[in-house]
Amino acid sequence: MPDWVSLMSTLRVHDINVEACYMPHSIGGGEISSAWRIDSVDKPVFLKTGPVSSHDMFLAEADGLKELKKAEALRTPEVLCCDCAGNDSFLALEWIDFEVASPIAEAKLGVQLAKQHRFCSDHFGWYRDNTIGSTLQRNPNSNDWIKFLVEHRLGFQFDLAARNGFRGQLQIDGQKLLNSLAALFYDYWPKPSLLHGDLWVGNWGVADGDPVLFDPAVYYGDRESDIAMTKLFGGFGDPFYVAYEQTWPLSSGFNERRLLYQLYHVLNHLNIFGSSYLRRAHNIIKQLL
Repeated sequence: MPDWVSLMSTLRVHDINVEACYMPHSIGGGEISSAWRIDSVDKPVFLKTGPVSSHDMFLAEADGLKELKKAEALRTPEVLCCDCAGNDSFLALEWIDFEVASPIAEAKLGVQLAKQHRFCSDHFGWYRDNTIGSTLQRNPNSNDWIKFLVEHRLGFQFDLAARNGFRGQLQIDGQKLLNSLAALFYDYWPKPSLLHGDLWVGNWGVADGDPVLFDPAVYYGDRESDIAMTKLFGGFGDPFYVAYEQTWPLSSGFNERRLLYQLYHVLNHLNIFGSSYLRRAHNIIKQLL
């Protein structure tokens, strides 16, 4: 439980007018941080809290939300502040009341995500590292997408898996895959598009009929990465995919590269949650090889 006396005092420093009578309401949260609603004097606030060690992770999330705003494509929560208070760190965001997603809202998400993906950099990566779940995600600048994937995405996850005890055939086949990665890109040259980076169904919502993105793992990379993630755990309907394709069609070969980009997230889940994801990782690698 956070030290609310210290935390509320720090919130007031950031002009979030919390009074003692306005007690936070827990709204659950993930495996990494806790989530709260604070009904301040002015307006409700969404608050993520964690240990001081989470501060840079929260800062990276705040920076990611600000980066997504640059595309002027999709709504994201306004960042109010990010700080530490006593033994706690926190991220305060605009509170948004979400509603049930409609087919029209899903279609808007497809159109606006394509617009976001057209917001490009001159290199892959980002100006800072962040996290994917609780795992470090390195984002050094690179002009070589394949090298970036090998060193900072798939290779990084395979190395982490080895340190977590997942060796043997996973590492043997993983190295074969890394060595043959160029075959999936022989006639495809992705642009460094602005990515959400962790676009599963739990990281978007609808407010006033418009899609909203949150909990990003931002970097500049192949736009197919975001689309592949939407297909990993399901939850996105045909209106989303049809609208995206009509706005900016995907290139041939996407179905094979989709597996490649999904592998990154499956390996990350293997490293965070354990062996229940091992078979899925093996199956994807086998299909790619």
